[in-house]
Amino acid sequence: MHSGEARLADAANPALAPESRFDLAYNAAHALALAALRRLGYRSENRYLVFQTLPHTLGLAAPTWRVLAKCHEWRNRSEYEGVFEVDDRLQSELITAARALLKAVQTVEPPERQA
Repeated sequence: MHSGEARLADAANPALAPESRFDLAYNAAHALALAALRRLGYRSENRYLVFQTLPHTLGLAAPTWRVLAKCHEWRNRSEYEGVFEVDDRLQSELITAARALLKAVQTVEPPERQA
C-alpha cells in the first residue's frame, strides 16, 4: 500500500519526465492491485492477471482494468522493445485509474476481519 501511495503521489508531479510519470503511475497501480489481491489472501506472479482480477477483488468496472491492461501493453513495449510514445490522455487515465484503485483498496478488509 505504501509503495502504491508514494508512487501515485510522485506520478502527479509535472516536473518529472512523462516517461517517469508513466512508470510511477503504472507501478503504483500494480502495487495497489496486488495489495487488494493479497488482502483477500491471494497471490500472483503475473502482472496482467493482477489487473484482470480487479472486478473480483475490488468490484471495479471493466473500463478501469482495461485502461490498466492497455498501460501494461505500453509498459511492456517500453521495457522490452525500447518504444515509448507519450500519450497524455492515456497517462491521465492511468493516474485516474490508480486513484480509483487506491480509494477502493483502502476499503478492503482482510478475510479475518470480514463479518
